[in-house]
Amino acid sequence: MKILRGMPDMGRAMTEDDVNRFLESKLNLQIATIDEKGDPVIQPVWFLYDKTAQKIYFDTGREAKKLANIRRKPRVYFSIDTEEYPYKCVKGKADTTISENPAKNAPIVEKICTKYLGSTDHPLAKSLVDMAKNGVSVVLELTPKYYTAWDFAEG
Repeated sequence: MKILRGMPDMGRAMTEDDVNRFLESKLNLQIATIDEKGDPVIQPVWFLYDKTAQKIYFDTGREAKKLANIRRKPRVYFSIDTEEYPYKCVKGKADTTISENPAKNAPIVEKICTKYLGSTDHPLAKSLVDMAKNGVSVVLELTPKYYTAWDFAEG
C-alpha cells in the first residue's frame, strides 16, 4: 500500500494500519468522475473496504450518471474524511472495474448494507440487495494506485 503524507507540516503521518482502520469506518466515500463534457462530478456513496484484497467496493444503479462516467473514463479519484476535529482524511486515485454479475454483487451489497444499516433486515437494505440480485444495480471495484492521508491528531 503506497501512502503519501498529505500535510507534512501538520498532524501526524498515518500508518498502513491507520489507513486500513479508517477505510473500515462508516463514513461516506466521495467519488469523483468526469462527465461527457469533461467536467468533474463528485457524489457520496456507501462503500466496503476489503483489507485483504486492498479494494474498495460500492454499488450504483445501471442508469446512474457516475456509472456512465466511469464506463467512459474508468480512472477516478476518491476521498473519505471526518467532519470533526481532529480531522482525518484518506483520498486517492483508483482504476475501476465494473461487475455486472448479480451472483457476485449481491453478497457485496449485503455487506455494505450491514455496515451502514446494521443488518439486511432494514427496508432500504432489502431494496438495495434485491436490486443487486435482479441486476438492476452493478458493483464497482476500485483498485487504488496510492493513498494520500492525514491525521490532525497530535503527532
